[in-house]
Amino acid sequence: MAVQWVAPSFGGPEVLTLVDTEVPPPGAGEVTIDVRAAGVNPADYKHLSPDRGTDRELPLRIGYEVAGVLSAVGPGTEIASGGGSVGDAVLAFRIAGGYSSRVTVAAKDVFAKPATLDFPAAANLLLAGTTAAEALHVVGAAAGETILVHGASGAVGISVLQQARLKGIAVVGTASERNFDLLRRTGAEPIPYGPGLRSRIPPGIAAVIDTVGTAEALDTIDNPARAVTIVASERSRAAGIRAIAGNLPQSAAYRDSVRARLIAWAGEGRLVVPVARTFPLTEAPAAIDLVRTGHPGGKVALIP
Repeated sequence: MAVQWVAPSFGGPEVLTLVDTEVPPPGAGEVTIDVRAAGVNPADYKHLSPDRGTDRELPLRIGYEVAGVLSAVGPGTEIASGGGSVGDAVLAFRIAGGYSSRVTVAAKDVFAKPATLDFPAAANLLLAGTTAAEALHVVGAAAGETILVHGASGAVGISVLQQARLKGIAVVGTASERNFDLLRRTGAEPIPYGPGLRSRIPPGIAAVIDTVGTAEALDTIDNPARAVTIVASERSRAAGIRAIAGNLPQSAAYRDSVRARLIAWAGEGRLVVPVARTFPLTEAPAAIDLVRTGHPGGKVALIP
């Protein structure tokens, strides 16, 4: 028996209900994970919204990424990184129902957890990390270029900065002034939000990655062919700016293809996941409320 948060109806965090659930034993190609930490992401509360469509089967199970320990392995099954035995520490992404104390998931989405990553960091690596990797891929950012990142101090932005540095790409990032030191430590040149933003952008910007979706950010994009947003809107679509999202087949395929590389970088200490706070699993609605403020100060994890 496990406990799991589910949404019996569409809405906000207030619809979430903590229930006891039977976790099925793993079949061929599956493993069961005793969850030690579950990542909390904006995509989680967006998944609850009726704006995403109400033709989805209820109750909704939320949580796309976890880290934990294998408690069962299906017959003839290996995890994505190879091998996999009961007791092994792992992380998993793209799964459903991660807000749980135990989950049975497809082994193809499970990887060995580097010993250098604790469980909260491991549970928050891949959703933001793969989004950042795809954004860099879509704009064609290359070594020696300088790119502009809007919302550079957010979870996706910080991962973009680190991955760009590993690829030899310089970054100018917009952020509030209280986050300037964070951007500098991550190798970016910070510039403040606010009126006159366009005049503060230095020359020579080759591409733009937008993680905030504001009109101010979109108005800095001169070449939509080398721009991407993770916040699709009527304005971005009208401007011809490509949007990426994990529920789009092309995005999902690319993000799945880079998971092993990101895990290796994180294991080597070259890709750091800043965890701001952990909550007990029983306090999932409060964790979501913090993430919804847009200023959690880093990643947030649930601890069963």
